[in-house]
Amino acid sequence: MAIIGSLIKGAIELKGVFTSAPNPVESQQKVLEELLKTAADTQFGKHYLFEFILRSDHMQKNFAEEVPYFDYHQLHEQWWHKVVNGETNVTWPGNPDYFALSSGTTGKQSKRIPVSEQMIEAIRKAGVKQVEALSNFDLPSEFFEKEIMMLGSSTDLTEKDGHLEGEISGISASNIPFWFEGYYKPGKEIAQIDNWDERVQRIAEHAKKWDIGALSGIPSWIELMLQKVIDHHNVATIHDIWPNLQVYTSGGVAFAPYEKSFNKLLSHPITVIDTYLASEGFIAYQERPETDAMKLITDNGIYFEFVPFEPDYINQDGSLKQDAPSIPLSEVKIHQDYVLLLSTVSGAWRYIIGDTIEFTDIERAEIRITGRTKFFLNVVGSQLSVQKMNTALREIEEKFHIEIPEFTLAATRIDDEFYHHWYLGTDSATGNDQLAEALDAALKKANKNYKVARSKALKGVKVTTVPPMLFSEWSGSQKKKGGQVKMERVMSEEKFAEWETFVADHVSN
Repeated sequence: MAIIGSLIKGAIELKGVFTSAPNPVESQQKVLEELLKTAADTQFGKHYLFEFILRSDHMQKNFAEEVPYFDYHQLHEQWWHKVVNGETNVTWPGNPDYFALSSGTTGKQSKRIPVSEQMIEAIRKAGVKQVEALSNFDLPSEFFEKEIMMLGSSTDLTEKDGHLEGEISGISASNIPFWFEGYYKPGKEIAQIDNWDERVQRIAEHAKKWDIGALSGIPSWIELMLQKVIDHHNVATIHDIWPNLQVYTSGGVAFAPYEKSFNKLLSHPITVIDTYLASEGFIAYQERPETDAMKLITDNGIYFEFVPFEPDYINQDGSLKQDAPSIPLSEVKIHQDYVLLLSTVSGAWRYIIGDTIEFTDIERAEIRITGRTKFFLNVVGSQLSVQKMNTALREIEEKFHIEIPEFTLAATRIDDEFYHHWYLGTDSATGNDQLAEALDAALKKANKNYKVARSKALKGVKVTTVPPMLFSEWSGSQKKKGGQVKMERVMSEEKFAEWETFVADHVSN
């Protein structure tokens, strides 16, 4: 009998019995008040009159009126460049010990996002909340004695001007509590290897020594790691190496596109749990098995606001117009797409993280990620979100009995007429014209705006199929391999031209 596992599981379940869930709306009001109090004497707090906002009768409303929206570039140009240069008390008291490097899904230039000690503690607390939620998933006691493979970025952080820099997954892994180190794999030595391919090779070599019960990481990179382990040991599935693997927690990326190809690497189904960890903080986690939606963490150092995701509020480059209305958690509606804003204990204020979400359960504050603001394709009125694209592709998978784990597209011009050109990552031999016709029909059926666009300015759909591996190789060519890297789903014409050149070079070789 797994005595230690039973004790751990029992302790988690007991804590759940005696701990009541906080009211999300009330928690958010308290978080905002604490953020404003803590940052009132910073340069940012004085400039935007935090003391006045705190004294007002309508704190949330006045906060939204006094402080503008900021994307990364705006916040960096106006405020965070001072933090990077060593100034203290700029947007948060003191100076951060860490900077999270994030190139996101566009551009090669890394962003430097401050990570305070308070944020490190908030991420730890969020991790504990997620572990506690495992008691809802009816996992056997033995599971709580198994090891956890966390495939993030390197924990070998770079020291620069008195602080450390790295991706948030590497920063988080380098700050794991001492009691967790015995469970954590691939362990400190391998996790410090900066080269992703070399790190995965070492994981494959050591894989048989570990008793992995859970995996954590971005789906596309987890798949490549699992395939490497399977190939290295010449076995049929990953369960031949890790027979006790029972749980996979994804990270901020919809799992549905990868489900078919992921399951082919397993000998039996495992429990998939979604999490939402971004460079700016730990935002949400899946609390219960009845849904794949995630619970917003409303009492842990992040204040959320929501802007209805409407074309009138979004600039062509995906940024948010300053006159777009925002609402607090108390006013959200179910199944409405929102642009997500964060204000955090690292000194991000009304920060446009770039993701769009929808609420599936308002009382529980549960959400799903529906896409990226920059991946919203509306060049000719088609109003296609990533969620609508994913839904259409799942229909195509079912229709042709194929797998399409990766894709990208752009609105391109041929003889001054617009087409949507899709590149689908699939090993299927189904014809491009056949796929294009079916994809066009699925999008027309699911989206009335797309149907209208197809009758007017949008002249057609083109499909080009390529091996799925090309998408990870593209990310590698952009210096963005592994870690928190996510493939860009919608490209500008200029970026798409680079992509097509890349594909032509690699397919011809």
